[in-house]
Amino acid sequence: MTPNLQSHGAGPAHPVDEVLPAPQLLALGLQHVLVMYAGAIAVPMIVGGALKLPKDQVAFLIAADLFCCGLVTMIQSIGIWKIGIRLPVMMGVTFTAIAPIIATGSNPALGLPAVYGAVMVAGVFTYFAAPYVGGMVRWFPPVVTGTVVLVIGISLMRVGINWAAGGNPTINTPAGPVPNPNFGLPVNIAIATAVLCTVLALIAFARGFLCNVAVLIGIAVGFMIALSLGKVSFDGLHNAHWVEFITPFHFGWPTFDAMTAVTLCVVMMVIMIEGVGQFLALGEIVGREVGSDDIARGLRADGVGAIVGAVFNTFTYTSYTQNVGLVQVTGVRSRWVCATAGGILVVLGCLPKLAFFAASIPQYVLGGAAVVMFGMVAATGVRILGHVDFIENKKNAYIVAVSVALGMIPLVSDKFFSQMPELLAKFCQNGILLGTLTAVLLNLLFNARSPAPQPHRLAKEPVR
Repeated sequence: MTPNLQSHGAGPAHPVDEVLPAPQLLALGLQHVLVMYAGAIAVPMIVGGALKLPKDQVAFLIAADLFCCGLVTMIQSIGIWKIGIRLPVMMGVTFTAIAPIIATGSNPALGLPAVYGAVMVAGVFTYFAAPYVGGMVRWFPPVVTGTVVLVIGISLMRVGINWAAGGNPTINTPAGPVPNPNFGLPVNIAIATAVLCTVLALIAFARGFLCNVAVLIGIAVGFMIALSLGKVSFDGLHNAHWVEFITPFHFGWPTFDAMTAVTLCVVMMVIMIEGVGQFLALGEIVGREVGSDDIARGLRADGVGAIVGAVFNTFTYTSYTQNVGLVQVTGVRSRWVCATAGGILVVLGCLPKLAFFAASIPQYVLGGAAVVMFGMVAATGVRILGHVDFIENKKNAYIVAVSVALGMIPLVSDKFFSQMPELLAKFCQNGILLGTLTAVLLNLLFNARSPAPQPHRLAKEPVR
């Protein structure tokens, strides 16, 4: 294939800037969409289920998320002014923010408007903090970042495990909460197990593309089993429109809760530090040097993604790891492939029937996949901690131990801080915020006088 020429005629374009023929762009772009599709739809489905939203609202969340995934992907890969790294990057909603989103959204006094207000604040914070992330890394060495990601992953486990059993253990009724009769049914657990086993079998024995879409195939297998047993309801599907544009502020104007906003800013700080490593790794893969200005543009796109998400009723966005792996596997380095994939996602987001179909997937089917996905978040934290020196510097073990222990208090004892003053109780009841603050302070206490800082070796260990 003859490479395209740069517009100024100075010579052949770098493979990153090469515009492939349209059929190749569509085929390769669709492959990127399939690789990240399961992760993209999982977050709105999990959040919608945890908040007990009606199926049509969950379908709207899915459609809005696909739309925003596409929009933010095009911003990141094409670039606008000083926004977007202009590399083959696919953007998707991050799993790391699920726990605080569910905690805020399920609070009757706050709800989704407070979630979107916090997402917007986190986006603005990310945009303006992007050029200064290099200086902030010293506050988040691997012992802190790994601990925070580990706390987030463990906090999410309860959601995934409950879903595998059939949803929430209780159902709210006018008379108060009552036990959910479908919770823990053997058939639910069996189907969730089938999903889990399918995913693990593909990861163990499949190669290349099939391995990359293992979660999507596992969900499809579980869905077909549930469908054959008559356990899938498509009620309301015929009422969904074929084509419909995403309306901004569908759930109302954002409101602002300081604690939720601070928590999401902390989450975005972790995501930005991980993003630096991911951008550097991607630069090596595609053969283009990534400088500080490139990193700042890429991180600004994360911030713009969160702002776009708040406007169009979704959440925080980051670059997806599995698609970076796909670039390495296929050797296709053109950013216009990802831009095309973004266009495909925008179109999919405007097809409500497709989103409604996805919203019909039973919770226990998603639960089987969520065990893997949330477990991988925790495993990423463990991998990051693998770069920490626990032998020569035994104090690091105390940082992890105490931070994880305090971060788990709200998970294992939700009334632990009930006698505290309201503002303090609200802060302490946020396990991610409590664990992060503990890790940062203990790291300063134990390691501030260390002769050399711990290396931040995250280039190959990004987290969504």
